[in-house]
Amino acid sequence: MDQDKNSVYSSPLVSRYASKEMAALFSPNTRYATWRTLWMNLAIAERQLGLEGISDEAIEQMRENIYNIDYELINEEEKKRRHDVMAHVHGFGVVAPKAAKIIHLGATSCYVTDNADLMIMRKGLELLINKLVHVIDALKQFCLKYKDLPTLGFTHFQPAQLTTVGKRASLWLLDLMIDLRNLQRARDDLMFRGVKGTTGTQASFLTLFNGNHEKVEQLDELVTKLSGFEKALPVTGQTYTRKLDNEVIAPLSSFASSAHKIATDIRLLASLKEIEEPFEKDQIGSSAMAYKRNPMRSERICSLSRHLITLISNALNTTATQWLERTLDDSAIRRVTIPEAFLTADIVLSTLHNIFSGMVVYEKVISKRISMELPFMATENIIMAMVAKGASRQECHEYIRVLSHQAASMVKIEGKDNDLIERIRNEPYFTPVLGELERLLDSSTFIGRAPQQVESFIKNEVDKALEPYSELLGKTFTSEVNV
Repeated sequence: MDQDKNSVYSSPLVSRYASKEMAALFSPNTRYATWRTLWMNLAIAERQLGLEGISDEAIEQMRENIYNIDYELINEEEKKRRHDVMAHVHGFGVVAPKAAKIIHLGATSCYVTDNADLMIMRKGLELLINKLVHVIDALKQFCLKYKDLPTLGFTHFQPAQLTTVGKRASLWLLDLMIDLRNLQRARDDLMFRGVKGTTGTQASFLTLFNGNHEKVEQLDELVTKLSGFEKALPVTGQTYTRKLDNEVIAPLSSFASSAHKIATDIRLLASLKEIEEPFEKDQIGSSAMAYKRNPMRSERICSLSRHLITLISNALNTTATQWLERTLDDSAIRRVTIPEAFLTADIVLSTLHNIFSGMVVYEKVISKRISMELPFMATENIIMAMVAKGASRQECHEYIRVLSHQAASMVKIEGKDNDLIERIRNEPYFTPVLGELERLLDSSTFIGRAPQQVESFIKNEVDKALEPYSELLGKTFTSEVNV
């Protein structure tokens, strides 16, 4: 009797957060259908190279039953055999009886398990790249919209010189551009395990082809092409080198560090009430404090990103502890690590896109914060203007120093607004430049080349990187975020 779904543990990565596409990619249906596809590809290639006993009817039955998986039958077989691959060989043979004798011919379990993992990971990278492209495009639009809006910059989370809202967001955009490059590289560099035999020597296939080395090499090439890869690893043990897992998971963990940084910045800015992530009409921020609007999406990104950051250590340690031609202690951890890496990255990307597509900017709050700090920043401009009118720089500097300390005391000790400019207006010494104060305090003159940097970066780097995805970006893309 089946257990009620609420009476057993279910990973929240699937049940609560992940997209249907990514959850389906790492489902048993996809995994075992991929195994069957690999068995079919092997049979097609073996037959093409002259191996007898493989009929057209056998291959057609295999093709017709790729997705016809009887899990009950296979589970019973696995209980008896204690071997998942052989249970599936049996299950496939039951629905494709004309092929039963030649399924898995010459192969080892890792022919299907490893090659299927590589095929699924490459498809996973495609899904992630496509979603990241939409994330980058959404953030690009935000950067352009706010490229000219001055905002107070922070170093050490202390007030610094001004930047713009768009320029600050372009720092996030740059990190995501690097992640796009890394994911593309991982996808393009990924190689197939191929047809290598039990310890990687291809001995079983050499026997099948009566010592014909050329046909064994052709078999490897044919199956690789039939499975959608351009190149297979030149040598393997029983498994493909687990360094390939490192090359896939490392860019995902690196992306997680980008996402964590972005989400943390948004949380800080939300606390300052300058920027806010989307907040639904009926959303509740706190069960006790009705006024709260918590940045729960950004908090989720930080939470899941921390998990994704750690997963590369699993891959690295697995690579480091493989003995000779292989050891099975890689199996269980890879069943957990690889799907979770892709599912988590998928969830984080969806959440980022949701935020960037509806991020709210409170310009009045930003302007008010600038007005509190700008007087101190403008003092050098005022000194230079006074010197231009014939004043002594040292004397002017002393006047500014005294008035600045007085104003700082009002802010820090008495909790009042920064009144430095008012003090300057009331000091007769500064009469020569009073008519220029408004110009000297114009925040747009303190942002340097921030707007131009944003425009140049997007034109020369971002747009070029997105150009190959123009058709994809032309389609409507929405990312719903579950509670």
